Amino acid sequence: MQLHLREYGSGPPMTILHGFLGAGGNWHTLSRSVFGEHFRVLVPDLRNHGQSPHDSRMDYEAMAEDILAMWDEHGVEQGLLMGHSMGGKLAMQVALTAPERVSKLVVVDIAPRTYPPGHLVILEALRRADPASRGGRDEVDAVLAETIPDLGVRQFLLKNLRRTEAGFDWLPNLDVLESSYDQLIGGLHVFATYEGPTLVVRGERSDYVQDDDMDVLRAYCPQAELVTIADAGHWVHAEQPEAFSDAVMGFVLE
Repeated sequence: MQLHLREYGSGPPMTILHGFLGAGGNWHTLSRSVFGEHFRVLVPDLRNHGQSPHDSRMDYEAMAEDILAMWDEHGVEQGLLMGHSMGGKLAMQVALTAPERVSKLVVVDIAPRTYPPGHLVILEALRRADPASRGGRDEVDAVLAETIPDLGVRQFLLKNLRRTEAGFDWLPNLDVLESSYDQLIGGLHVFATYEGPTLVVRGERSDYVQDDDMDVLRAYCPQAELVTIADAGHWVHAEQPEAFSDAVMGFVLE
């Protein structure tokens, strides 16, 4: 599968993997203004997300194969790898599958365990919004607001809205994301370790990475160290971009 890819900057390769219902464009500002100053940054849309192809298979093994194939195509023998949320689980999957190809690993606000199904309300809201029957972004937003009061979350979701010849539609493959959802929120099942340098970044107000999760993380990544970003939730890189980028750059450049 050939993933839609954005590239920034030059230097040693760095790959960034977005989260569930996200896209590579979520990382545009930091990739261009911070990471791209030091690295050749590759930011793909994962399968069934953004402008990448849709496929009936949606699991971490398949997505890891996509990333390794992308690296082969673009001449990346080894590089830095960072992922947020679902992308963080995928980054761990890649590092555990092909540890020799990951020089350093950054996992953003996720652990390799099973999570409760917190996105079901969002998926239902996206279905109910039915953008093909609406007159535009404002009408879609009004429907989403009925069940998603947080403006920031709605703005994030509305980045997935695309204009078609018939009107509007969602970019993500909602059918496959719904049918594969249990796999995506499930824990990793890889009997391997990644021995390279690993940074885990969590938001102070997020409950995605608990102190106890570090035992599981270190079972997979023995060198994992934890940094907590003050006054940040799950979207730590968007809520506190300066503190987040300082933490990451301090790790990847050391």
